[in-house]
Amino acid sequence: MNRARLAILGLALVAAVAMALLVRGLATPKTPAPVAIAAPPPPEKPMAQVLVAKRNLPVGTRLTQEDLGWQPWPLEALNPTLITDGSAPTGGDKPKTIKAAVEETAAMAAKATKDLIAPQNAMLAFVGAIVKDSIAIGEPLTAAKVIRAGDSNYMAVVVAPGMRAISIPISAETSVGGFILPGDRVDVIQSRAGPDGKSYETQTLMRNVRILAIDQKSLADKGATAMVGAVAVLEIPAEDVDIISRGKMLGEMQLALRSYTDIGGGPSPGARKSLLPPPPQTLTVYRGGQASEVVVR
Repeated sequence: MNRARLAILGLALVAAVAMALLVRGLATPKTPAPVAIAAPPPPEKPMAQVLVAKRNLPVGTRLTQEDLGWQPWPLEALNPTLITDGSAPTGGDKPKTIKAAVEETAAMAAKATKDLIAPQNAMLAFVGAIVKDSIAIGEPLTAAKVIRAGDSNYMAVVVAPGMRAISIPISAETSVGGFILPGDRVDVIQSRAGPDGKSYETQTLMRNVRILAIDQKSLADKGATAMVGAVAVLEIPAEDVDIISRGKMLGEMQLALRSYTDIGGGPSPGARKSLLPPPPQTLTVYRGGQASEVVVR
């Protein structure tokens, strides 16, 4: 065989091998690329609705409905002091167990707060209460952080820092016919006999004083426009308590109701003049070498 024939046979052999490999590749099925399978989302945690503060509430704040709101709270984080709305929580895959847990929590909360909270009306049960421990925005409300009229230490929480509560006797005549209500601002006025025993003088003892309570009520009855009581509790600056105390010794005091447009600023004393009549003037008289004191009127 000559070289040309050998070259042709070699080329034919290479082409046959290449063709065989190509046919084998086409006949073999391709292995599909692995597909990533997304992990299923974790089950949603069951949540309850818990009563929380919608703003920062300092000590002494009287709660309104705008101060309170409901916030989702993990069921597993509930404790007997938290106040829930009593509804079934959202999420979870065991509604019967969740419902039972919520009912148990609501029962424990009601017991802990001595039936203060009605589950269907929990928010309104707190309206009007006084904050005795500061509450931060988003913090759950608990019965231990507020105090209501009639509770022990209620008045001590209501009195502002630096102020004192002091009572004076009143009547319908000296309290504007009973139209002075807790929360109103008044001037305290007193009239008494002058030094000569015939004339009278009137003095404003305190101005712009807040009425804390009438008798033992710090709130007027719903819809009431007047309260006739025997004692008014006043909020007086600590340094001015002696003014009211001395005034009580000297006789009857009257309350003058201030307009809501004239209650700016805090309480202040009236004109600083003595609440006691001036001492009598005496003159020493000598008669026959004996000295005697004579009162000069």
